[in-house]
Amino acid sequence: MSGTDLLGEFEQLVLLAILQHGHDGYAIGIRGDIERVTERAVSRGALYRTLDRLANKGLVAWELEDAGEKRGNNPRKRFSVTPPGLEALRRSRSVVSRLSAGLEDVLEQPS
Repeated sequence: MSGTDLLGEFEQLVLLAILQHGHDGYAIGIRGDIERVTERAVSRGALYRTLDRLANKGLVAWELEDAGEKRGNNPRKRFSVTPPGLEALRRSRSVVSRLSAGLEDVLEQPS
C-alpha cells in the first residue's frame, strides 16, 4: 500500500471492529459490531471479500483456531490488524480530520 492509498469506508469499519475485539476478532463478532453501530445489514460475502482484500494488502492477518467438537471440528479464523493496517487507518482518519476541520458548526447541527 502506497502512502497515497486511502482506505474505503467499509475497510475502515472492518479494521476498527477488529481492533475493538482485540484477540477475539472473529468474523461473526466483527460483522455484528458493524451492523449494530451502522444500523445497516452486512452480508457475509461483503465482509469476507473485504477481509481477503485487506489481508492481500498486508493490513490484516489471520490465524486458524482449532474449534474442536463444539464447532464440529470446523476451524475458524481469528483476525488481527497488522502494523501497516494500523498505519493505514491512522492515515485515513487524519485525512478525514483535516478535511472536516473548521466545519464543526455545520457537521454538529442536528438533521
